[in-house]
Amino acid sequence: MKSVKTDTTITMPRSHPKKSSGLLRQMGKRLDLYLMLLLPVTWYVVFHYAPLYGLQIAFKNFNPAKGILGSSWEGFGHFQRFFDSYYFWRLLWNTLSINLFSLLIAFPIPILLALIINEIRNKTFSKWLQNITYIPHFISVVVIVGILNVFLSPHTGPVNLLIEAFGGTPIRFLEEAGWFKTIFISSNIWQNMGWQSIIYIAALSGVNPHLYEAAKMDGASRLRRIWHISLPGIAPVVIILLILDIGHFMNIGFEKILLMQNNLNLESSDVISTFVYTTGILKGEYSYTAAIGLFNSIINLVLLLLVNRIARKTSETSLW
Repeated sequence: MKSVKTDTTITMPRSHPKKSSGLLRQMGKRLDLYLMLLLPVTWYVVFHYAPLYGLQIAFKNFNPAKGILGSSWEGFGHFQRFFDSYYFWRLLWNTLSINLFSLLIAFPIPILLALIINEIRNKTFSKWLQNITYIPHFISVVVIVGILNVFLSPHTGPVNLLIEAFGGTPIRFLEEAGWFKTIFISSNIWQNMGWQSIIYIAALSGVNPHLYEAAKMDGASRLRRIWHISLPGIAPVVIILLILDIGHFMNIGFEKILLMQNNLNLESSDVISTFVYTTGILKGEYSYTAAIGLFNSIINLVLLLLVNRIARKTSETSLW
């Protein structure tokens, strides 16, 4: 019995120092890389993980004087209030429709732009086209909305002047609910298509050029080469970016919608993110809007898991 006890007490403590010293040795060899990770990890912990503690106010009647822990529990009452409200379906439809149309229309355009730039043999024109399409991405949202107000003005805007020149009637684009989604999505495409095409252009540069040469020798047309070589070559990148886009499907450019929003187009411009801001921040209903925000995030998570699973089964390309 004595020999057994001495064996266990001797062997157990020796394994931990070896593992920890091995890990520290490996970290020491790549210290520069670990130091580069320090800032983004700290940013994620402070701004993404630490605030998760406050999610519990979605299930409480939060009172700032009592704090999060001191506030009374409400359960799922705030969720039920939101689902029963008369504006629930309007908020949900506006949020879903804007994102769905953006995904169907705006997502393929950067791919098409990257394919066009990749096929242009004149390097000067290719770089000029890239620069022209990149520039709108660096314009602030406030300036973009200001440009829209100027160009779409019913009295002095160039668009309405052109309509009048052809005998039409001026349209109050920003004051009619029917035009809001069209203007919002099309201006987003103009602002972001060049920037979003960068990744696809980089992916196209990695396609083996010998494949194009072989296809040319076999007599394949340019469209055939795009369809059978370029698109399959960037397909994994397209799938990954599609999954990432769907991961924040319910999140819309909050600032831009708020700047474009007015009482006349509220029927189409009122989305979950703007409702959370106006009700939660301006009216102080923190628990209620926290529940709405949590509902929004759960939909994003479910969509992300679902699409990632479908992509893994159908194309063997996924985030995990």
